[in-house]
Amino acid sequence: MFPKPIIVFVCEHGAAKSIVAATYFNELAAKHGLNLKAIARGTNPDKAMSEQTAQGLEKDGLIPIEPTPQRLSTIDLQSAQRIVSFCELPAEYGEVGVIEQWNDVSPVSQDYDKARDEILKHLHDLLNRIRSSP
Repeated sequence: MFPKPIIVFVCEHGAAKSIVAATYFNELAAKHGLNLKAIARGTNPDKAMSEQTAQGLEKDGLIPIEPTPQRLSTIDLQSAQRIVSFCELPAEYGEVGVIEQWNDVSPVSQDYDKARDEILKHLHDLLNRIRSSP
């Protein structure tokens, strides 16, 4: 069996937005029968997931996809079917192709529910585009 195509969600610290997005993406992709997997990465990862993220996902009945933030690697970028970033990628990553920017998402640390809802709006749009593409 071939591995699932990868969607890489990236935020600076890899501790909040990317984890919420990847966790919800995997949940929604499974519900829609899509053979896709998302991972969360950070360009400058924290040592632990943010407390707001952990509590929010737990409250939502979801298990975070990554127990600790992971550094974005060039292998992650090269193996990605899609890259969605909540931040600008540092120059060290070079030219990596098309990156979809979601710069309009509120900080999870200020209001988990608001940030989650903004991420979900983007995710539904992304999934609709994926399902309608050949």
